[in-house]
Formats: sequence, structure tokens, C-alpha cells
Amino acid sequence: MARAKARRSTYRRSTAARRGSPGYPTLADRRKVSRWLIVAAVVFVLILIPFVGPTIGEAILDFRDALVTRLGLAVLLLVIGLAVNGWLALARRFTLSRTFWRRWVGSVLLAVSVCGIMALFRPDWSVGSTSMSEVTAGGDLGHAMMGSPIGILVWLSLTSLGIVLLWPRQVVWLTQHLPDLWRSLVQMRLPEEVASGLQSLGSIFLPKAEPSSSEPFPALPEGWEEEPTATTPETVVQEEVPVQEAPAQEAEEAASPTEPATATAEPSVTGRPAAHGWELPLLDILQPPQEIEVKHMDNTARAQLIEETLASFGVDARVIQINQGPTITQFGIEPGWEVKTRTVIDRDSRGRPIYDKDGNPKYKTEVVSKTRVRVSQITSLANDVALALAAPTIRIEAPVPGKPVVGIEVPNSAPSLVTLRSVIETTAFQRIAARSKLALGLGKGVSGETVAADLGRMPHLLVAGATGSGKSVCINSIIACLLMHNTAEDLRFVLIDPKRVELAAFAAIPHLAFSRIVIDPEDVVSTLQAVIHEMESRYRRFAAVSVRNIEAYNRSPRAVHKMPYWVVIIDELADLMLAAPYHVERQICRLAQLSRATGIHLIIATQRPSVDVVTGLIKANFPTRIAFAVSSQVDSRTILDGAGAEKLLGRGDMLFQPTDAAKPKRLQGSYVSDQEIERIVRFWTDDRFRHIRPEVADHLLQEVKGVPDVDEEADPLLEQARELAQEHSRISTSLLQRRLHIGYPRAARLIDQLEAEGVVNAAEGGQSRRVVNPREEEPLI
Repeated sequence: MARAKARRSTYRRSTAARRGSPGYPTLADRRKVSRWLIVAAVVFVLILIPFVGPTIGEAILDFRDALVTRLGLAVLLLVIGLAVNGWLALARRFTLSRTFWRRWVGSVLLAVSVCGIMALFRPDWSVGSTSMSEVTAGGDLGHAMMGSPIGILVWLSLTSLGIVLLWPRQVVWLTQHLPDLWRSLVQMRLPEEVASGLQSLGSIFLPKAEPSSSEPFPALPEGWEEEPTATTPETVVQEEVPVQEAPAQEAEEAASPTEPATATAEPSVTGRPAAHGWELPLLDILQPPQEIEVKHMDNTARAQLIEETLASFGVDARVIQINQGPTITQFGIEPGWEVKTRTVIDRDSRGRPIYDKDGNPKYKTEVVSKTRVRVSQITSLANDVALALAAPTIRIEAPVPGKPVVGIEVPNSAPSLVTLRSVIETTAFQRIAARSKLALGLGKGVSGETVAADLGRMPHLLVAGATGSGKSVCINSIIACLLMHNTAEDLRFVLIDPKRVELAAFAAIPHLAFSRIVIDPEDVVSTLQAVIHEMESRYRRFAAVSVRNIEAYNRSPRAVHKMPYWVVIIDELADLMLAAPYHVERQICRLAQLSRATGIHLIIATQRPSVDVVTGLIKANFPTRIAFAVSSQVDSRTILDGAGAEKLLGRGDMLFQPTDAAKPKRLQGSYVSDQEIERIVRFWTDDRFRHIRPEVADHLLQEVKGVPDVDEEADPLLEQARELAQEHSRISTSLLQRRLHIGYPRAARLIDQLEAEGVVNAAEGGQSRRVVNPREEEPLI
């Protein structure tokens, strides 16, 4: 065996030496001889043509006419192709490889598709004895493809296949980035830009109309449009006096331009008809969606920058989705593979090493292992990606719910405004509003999709966020959305505003359950207790008609009156928890646990989401939550039981956590301006609703506060309270609650009566009250 190996190695070295010697003919020399033999054969054929010219000439002409008839003018492409291939063959510019055959077949297919395009034309030309007007410019081949539906399908298939064969990488790139290109074209707004350009061009070249002497008024300024109203001479005279009207009235006049405007009578605000004489406001009362000029963002470049940044840290990933929303753009990242390779000697089928022409062994790279990139490797590079994109902060959602990608949310350089009207007009909101009266238009998601929710299914909502993050605007948007779709017979509000200014704009609407907005923290306990009494009263009425919830009660023929929904809105929970933490927490939890079936729903907002304000009991009874921008991750975990809210941008950027979702969803909240709120309140406070305004439920507050119609001395527990006070030197409201087994409102009322009788002194800074004449034999406690 050793001798055989030595002989084979000696033969290889001698062979390599002979190939490199000057006397040994190489493969290049043989190809050079073959090329010159081909050239000599062509020259020989050209020399023989004059001797057999007439015979060969007629055959060539017949062959030419046949080619022109079959291919038309595309015969020129055939000649050019043959000439180019001949030149490349003589110049040794190609090899018969797989790439050559792919390009050659693709070129032939595109040439055939050109025949189909040229078959659409019949020029008055003649090539030899063949007229193009008879056979078309694409010949019989092109006419066969364009002459029938099947031929057109064949032409489309050949064209597509030819493009794929010639430019495979470009086709793959175009397929991956086609959604981005389409989105970019839509954002460029080419039709609007062309129309505006033509309009401006027409205004330059077209002559302007000169006002005639018979017109009573001069022409309107440029940029104004005159309403096409059929006015009478009397109406024209009345229009001389300008009238300043509300924006809602201007919108309604624009919607009905045929009605003449009057200067004396201001038109009333009309609405959509509802039951029992009520009307609902039109959408024209809200601000229309604004066409904001958003600067086009090169998302493709940012996606490439994200891929390069991840690759620089050894993470293989690529961007497969780009979703641009009103505030942020989400890039969908698909994790790649971690491939481990090694270099080995290339061997043939028999296991022998393969050598190159110089006698050196060839090497190849083979894959040892292939594992997916872990999601934690991508999330750990959040700060590095933010630095590469020059973004203030980014949020990584790993993974995106319902998609096999990791979402990187990057802020837009120019965020757009999401108006309440743009949300209400969408199909998603109308679908929820069709089955529920408590539909809420929350905003739009990261892809621009509308997000709406049903308050009846939540059934309660907790809103938290730092100051200036958009929390109060969200509350105003919710109230405005409910007022746009519910009359005072369908919905009543209980507004609690310790700040005194956030909800003051809604003080005059007929939807209030009580006569005023609760602004004093001391009245909150009695107000919540009155709501609890209303809840218990509704349960008694449900039992009387044998129903389980408010929907069944309103449908029951045994129900005397229709029962409205109640929405209790507390704008700042922290102030109430400081004033009476025990009572407020107990009453809120009781309402949250039992009030869903009675149609009473809670919306609570706070700007201090700490554990002493948003307690565990409150969180357990409020599964639906909205988190705006907060200052720390601890506050985010208090609201959502997870991080993420500390990376929000503010100004309406929020995380919405519904009951049926595992992860919160990022939204840009809907915005309602002060002018829109003013127009909505003006609509509901119109005089035509004065005679049908429902009665307020202040009697519930009077029952809780102990203001009965009879004398207060009729309370049977007053005597027991007086005896209890004589047994102690100091007495408090909590002592009466424990000893007499009563609630806080009644115990406070008994303390006030004892003070009026002179049994106890006045309060001393929130401490217990001193009894005036206690019994001396009783010990002090």
C-alpha cells in the first residue's frame, strides 16, 4: 500500500510538471486553436458565396421571408442575439454554466414577449416581400399570443418567468419591499399633488373674471368660494349684515347650501331624531379629520439600519413587517439562525481528496449546528438600537401577539393627531355601537387601525398616568363619545371631580344623575353610598320582574319605565384615598363587584399610581386598564402588572389592557378639543329639551345624608347614642359604628345631633369629641 501511494503521488507531481512545461499543450491553447478554426470556416463560406450565389440567394430570401412572417420585426432581435452570442463565443466571455443558461433562457422568453407586444401594431412597412400590415409587427407568433385569452395568459407567464430568470435578486427584493413601496406611493399623494399643480397652473394662465357693473357686490377674494344659493333680492339685502355664528352652525349651513341665511334669526342646532322627543348630535359638531402634511419617513432605510445594528452585535435578524401608525412605527423583526461551521477537505464520492490544477487540496465549509436566535438577545439590545436610530426611546414587544415577530416600536418624527370623529366614523366603532350603547372610541393602534371597546363588557375602567400624559383628555373623550350616542333617558353620569376644573364643562348637561358635580372630597362617601342604594334598588326591581340584568329588564313588558345606564367617573382617586381611604375603597370595591348587572359602571382615573392609591382590592375588581406615560417602571407594574408604560411618549400615547388580551396594546388616544366639548354641551342644553329633561336623583343623597321629611328626633338610635356618650369621656364616629352596628353616614349624623344637643363638644382637628358631662364612675378609654 505504501508503494502504491508513492507511485500515485509521483505521477501527480510529474503530471503537474508537464502541464506547466512550455511543450505541453494546455486547455487554453486548445480553445484558441478551435476559435481560429471557426473563423477560418466562416471566411471559407464567405469566399464560396459568389460561386453559388444565385441558388443560395433565393434560398436565403425565402428563409428571410419565412422568418419575417413568423417573427415580424422581432427578427432583428434574433439577428442581434446571434451576433452577440457569436462575439462572446469568439472572445471567450462566457462559459456553459448554469448562470449562462438561466440568462439565455430568460432573454429568449423576453424576446418572445416582445413579439406579443409588437403584435398590437400593424405599421405600413414592408420587409422584403412581407408587409407588416398583414402579419402585424410581431408576426404570427405575436398574433397567436395576443389573439386569444389563453394566448394572453401564456404571454403573461412567459414575461414573468423571463424577468425572474434574468433578475432573480431584484425580484426577491421587490417582493419583500412591495408593501413599503405601495405605502410610500400612497403617502406621496400623487393625485392630490398633480391636481393642485394643475389648479395653480390654470390660475396663472387663465384670465380672471372681471366684476360687472350690474353686480351689487365686488368679487370674492382669491381662495374663497361663493355658495351656489338661489337667493332672492330680499335675501341679498339681508346678507349685507355679517352674522358671526358658531362653528357648528357654519358646518350645518355648508351642508345645506340651498337654505338662505338670515341676519335676524339664528338657526337652531339640529340632530338625529331619537325616542320620546330627544335628538342626538350630528357628527358635524365634531372636528373633521385633519389632512396633516406628514413628512415621508424612509422606513426602508431605518429597517436596514436596524438589521445592520443587530448584525454588528452578532444577532442575525431581518425586518419583514413595517407598520406605520399616527405616533410610532413598528418594525417586525424575524429572528435568524446561529450557524456554527467548520472547514474540511473536499472529497469525492469514494472519499478521496479533490485537488485543484496546482495540486493543492480543495476545502469546503460544512454546517455543524443551526439554532434559532433567542428573543432575549434582541430585547437586550434596545438601548443600542435606539442609539443607532437616534430615537429618544424605543419599546420592544416580544413577541407581537398573534404574529411570529418581535416588534420594535420607534417614534415618528412628526406624530399626527387622532380626532374623535375620525374614530367614530370607522367601521370598527360602528360595529360595536350597533350592539351596545356604551361604545368607546379609544384611538388608533400602531398600524393605524381603529381601536374601540364596549364599556358594558369591561365592565369598569382604571386610567392612570403622570401629569400631562393625556389622562384628562382621555376622560373628556370618553364622556364626549358617550354623549354623541346616548340621550338623557339612556345614560346618566355621576361626575366626581376633586380637582374642580377638569369636568366643570359638563355641569349643565341633562345627563347628570345628581343636580351638580361632586367636587368636595367630604361628599364623595355619601355620593358613592347613594349609588350603592340605587344599585340595591335596581336589584329589587329585577327580582320583582324576574330578570337578571338591565338588558333583560328594559326588554321586559312588565317593566314600567326604562332603566338608564349609570357611569360613575372619578377624575382623581388619590385625593379621595387621602380623605377617607377605608370608606372609599370599600364602596368602590362593592360597586365594582355587584354593579355590572344593574348597568352601573365605574371609570376611575389617578395621576399617582402607587400601591396606597391603587390597592390590591381595586386592581382585582378593575381588569380593564389604561396606562399613560409614567415616571418609573414600578408605577407601570402597579397599573399593568408589567413594564412598558415608562417608555411611552406622552400626549395621548397609552397602553390599553382589555380583559380578553394577554398583553396590553399600544394606542394613540383620540383627542377632543375644548371647542368640541363646548358645542356638544350647547347642543344638550338647548331650550327644546327643557320640558323633557329627566328628574335628578338628589333624594338618594338626602336619604344617605339623613335629611328626611320628618323631624330628626325620630331616629330610634339617638337615645342609645346619648347613653353611650354618657358612659365615656370621649366619643367618635367609629365608636358609634362599632357599638350600634351602623354605617358611617348615620353615625356622623348622630354625632352632629349630639353636638346640637350639647352632649359633646365640637370636633378638634379630626380627633374624637369630648363628652360634656360624662359619668364619673366610668373609667376613661
